[in-house]
Amino acid sequence: MNATQNKIINAIIKKAQDKCPESLALIGVYGSVLTGDTHEKSDLDLLLLINDEKGRILSEGFILEDEDIGFDIYCTTFSMLNEDSEYEHPHISKLLDSEIVYVNENNEAYLNKLYKLRDKAKNIMNSNCRFEKAPKAFFEAEKYFAECILADSMGEAFISSGAAVSYLFEALMLYSGRYFKRGVKRNFEELTSLSLPFDIKNLTLKVIESGSLSALKENLTSIFKEAKAFLKKEDKKEEPSRENLTGTYEEMYSNWRNKVQEAAKNGDVYASFVNSASLQFMLDDIANGVDIEKINLMDSFDPKNLCKNAENFDNALSLYLKEYEKIGMKPHIYKNVDAFVENYLK
Repeated sequence: MNATQNKIINAIIKKAQDKCPESLALIGVYGSVLTGDTHEKSDLDLLLLINDEKGRILSEGFILEDEDIGFDIYCTTFSMLNEDSEYEHPHISKLLDSEIVYVNENNEAYLNKLYKLRDKAKNIMNSNCRFEKAPKAFFEAEKYFAECILADSMGEAFISSGAAVSYLFEALMLYSGRYFKRGVKRNFEELTSLSLPFDIKNLTLKVIESGSLSALKENLTSIFKEAKAFLKKEDKKEEPSRENLTGTYEEMYSNWRNKVQEAAKNGDVYASFVNSASLQFMLDDIANGVDIEKINLMDSFDPKNLCKNAENFDNALSLYLKEYEKIGMKPHIYKNVDAFVENYLK
């Protein structure tokens, strides 16, 4: 650290000792000063960890006119660090990398508390839990992706695509069990170290350098398709069994079969579409968790031939029924309601 940075830290310590001696737990340094990635206008990234609200008086945002550098000194609580330790986002260098330069001599337990939070974050990063974190970030990215696709101007599209790409980067890091250790200018270096099966830098620059609104949307779609394929974790599926399939065929039949037939009879293209799509969602949902054959009903959907849609619906049900047969199971079918009641009351 240079003389200016040392003076700032010493001033914080002195103010804490004078104004709120029990509030400041510790001070850590992270960011470019720690990584050696500084330049003549670099600011100072500090972990200013406080115990109570009195410590808020240590926060300060200011500009040094003679050096033309802005500083943003803000306080962090143990509650905030605990949230970071949950690894919901990959911007946790403050928690994991901070080099401690001051600890309140009245209570050195603060340091042990910090180390426990670091261990907690590292354990999550190194476990399969990270695969549950990445989809949350990707979901946020998809929301901004949708906003970009709906944008009417380049300005709007740039704003949305910027947020979409940022959350996309987070998802890729979370999925890989990594976090951003360096500044924005090193993002591509850190992302490239993940050994992604696509050129994340080139695809991102294509978005930024798009010459038209349509090109921007097309380029953003390309990067999302690549990232989505990478982030799709193939979980081990369950073997088909009575426990995970019983009642599913009957539910499909009950919920949508007659509605698709009625839609064909009435020429209701919307009802034909919605009910066919509902069956497809259920088939896909089951196939995602159970090792059964993939059934693609919507590939053959035709808004101009509703009778054919009804026929395809029945064909999909027949294909699914074979999954029952493979495990020696039959659907619950009765000749009439009396037969049902008799069996039901046994």
